[in-house]
Amino acid sequence: MSVVLITGSSSGIGLATALHFARLGHEVWAGLRNPATATELTQAIAREQLPLRPVGLDVDDEASVARGVGEVLAAAGRVDVLVNNAGIGGGGPIEDVPVAWAKTLFETNYFGAIRMIRAVLPGMRERGSGAIVNVSSVAGRFVPAGHGHYAAVKHALEAASEALAQEVQAFGIRVVLIEPGLVLTPIFTKARRFADPASPYFYHLQRLLLGYQMQRKTPSLPEDVAAVIAEAVTTPAPRLRYLVGEDARRLVAGRQRQSDEEFIATGRPMSEAEYLALMRERYGFDWR
Repeated sequence: MSVVLITGSSSGIGLATALHFARLGHEVWAGLRNPATATELTQAIAREQLPLRPVGLDVDDEASVARGVGEVLAAAGRVDVLVNNAGIGGGGPIEDVPVAWAKTLFETNYFGAIRMIRAVLPGMRERGSGAIVNVSSVAGRFVPAGHGHYAAVKHALEAASEALAQEVQAFGIRVVLIEPGLVLTPIFTKARRFADPASPYFYHLQRLLLGYQMQRKTPSLPEDVAAVIAEAVTTPAPRLRYLVGEDARRLVAGRQRQSDEEFIATGRPMSEAEYLALMRERYGFDWR
């Protein structure tokens, strides 16, 4: 069975993915910024006697990444599958979000993944096999107003993944992008949002929240994403991109049917009823 290393495993998609792979019999290392707080994970390990071990790993810290990956390599001898899941959410209109905060998004969601990739690639390349899974988002392909910085990070991760997939293809390493829509995870409660009612862009944030309400009618669960990740790294016919969730599929399909100019024109002032009717026409969601 494979040795699987997953970052951001304390809750949500990371926790579900760690449990899913362990239940399939793989040797799983659950990367955690603070293993002492991973109560749900440790309880599941004890309850089910899973082949799953926590490992301290802060993707923002180069030394922590080196120590964490080194611990896995010392004990298991290799990393067959890396799942880059650690991330933070939030944001707001481009003008309203401080640059210093936007940098924190890139530090964790982009550079954190790059640090992990650089740490495991030498071993994968030497063995001539491996899989690197980058958990992106439908925001890597669909960018609503008020969500620009988060989407920019995901676009950056997708661009790097496309380049990396070409670079490592000759070494038998597959690269996978997972693009979920709305997933019921703690990231929504933890996310920092810059939503000042006095902002001239506030109506865009109201529309963004309407979008979340729409997506909550067809949400995905962390377990759904975990199952797609497992399929992506085991299928004999892998793809680069995997959308997860009916909402994600509708958003991407609707965006592809529009010109850039039509999409940008969505930002014009209009009534809520007009906006909802436009979204129903373009993406097929039932807003009632």
